[in-house]
Amino acid sequence: MLHWVVTAQSCSRRASAQKLKISAIRFLNPAPLMWDFEHPPEQEWLSERYQIHLSMPSQCAAELADGTADIGLVPVAAYATTPGLAIIPGCAIASLGSVRSILLVVKHPEGLGAVRSVAADTASRASNVYAQIVFRKFYGTDPAFLPHAPNLDIMLQDCDAAILIGDPALLALEDQPARLARTGQHLSYIDLAHEWKQHTGLPWVSAFWAVRPQAIANSGLRSSEVTDDFVQSRDHGMAHIEDLVREWAPRISVPAATIHAYLSRNIHYALDEACVAGLELFFRYAAECGVLPAAPPLRLL
Repeated sequence: MLHWVVTAQSCSRRASAQKLKISAIRFLNPAPLMWDFEHPPEQEWLSERYQIHLSMPSQCAAELADGTADIGLVPVAAYATTPGLAIIPGCAIASLGSVRSILLVVKHPEGLGAVRSVAADTASRASNVYAQIVFRKFYGTDPAFLPHAPNLDIMLQDCDAAILIGDPALLALEDQPARLARTGQHLSYIDLAHEWKQHTGLPWVSAFWAVRPQAIANSGLRSSEVTDDFVQSRDHGMAHIEDLVREWAPRISVPAATIHAYLSRNIHYALDEACVAGLELFFRYAAECGVLPAAPPLRLL
């Protein structure tokens, strides 16, 4: 029996015949998902299976689409525009309420319904689609979306509203009092995840691990092994929130307590049944609004 256990463990951690290339995100929010890939003891043997490249969300999708990545933490919109993808089950970047890191900042005093132009963060794909759904489906308007780098002051010089995602959004929330004192400009900071939940009653899902199934087959790993690696990394990350807070607090100008709340309460890391329902509604609304092509049925690895 002991011989069988050792053999099983050796098989479950065998090196990949061909390393799988991962395109991951350099923001705070995926930090729990990445725990095992970035920390010992699992980091060493996972490096025999996977090669990691850090990028922006929209670039992760592009790398998966052009074949330079085999696995990517991609904005959910990519699933409708990149044929042949599958989703690693169990993991997501989602929210059951307010997410804090996806903001629609509005300067127009009459609110969302009066917005005619939106400066869209070029790092985002899914967030821009969610915002277009909000305007078209829930407010009956169709503002112009103009690509911009994530600099709020410059964005709002040109447009009525701005979309910020990830760390720039978290920093913008922290900077609210200072910005008001600096500019005298009163802005509305609208949490897109909360807006989605208010109108649909379903979770907001921003990203998931998407894969090119043929790459998994070529690696010599079973799909279940790959899934286990990513789900285990998520579970270990959630068990090390305090460590992640200590790591990230010196990196971004956000209080440690905010980082802790963000990772433990604002972000929901499980792709569960409610999140799948939210995804299906997102793809239906996006197609109805003409923002995305019709997405194929969700295919889990």
